[in-house]
Amino acid sequence: MSTFPTGAPPVTTCTRCGAEFGCAMAQGSLEPCWCTALPPAVPVPQEAAGCWCPACLRAHIEAEETKRRAG
Repeated sequence: MSTFPTGAPPVTTCTRCGAEFGCAMAQGSLEPCWCTALPPAVPVPQEAAGCWCPACLRAHIEAEETKRRAG
């Protein structure tokens, strides 16, 4: 049984690259979103506020972690 209100996974558009992806939180699912399995939130540029697709969010987290290790 689906926990999504419409019975189908929600589609969200990445505010960074424009890709479409599923976001459980945007649709109010009872299941946690995929992003909750990633490391704790890192600063997201203000101009990029909104949901990011898995590829963009992972790339941003990796870039921030690399900066932190180098700094």
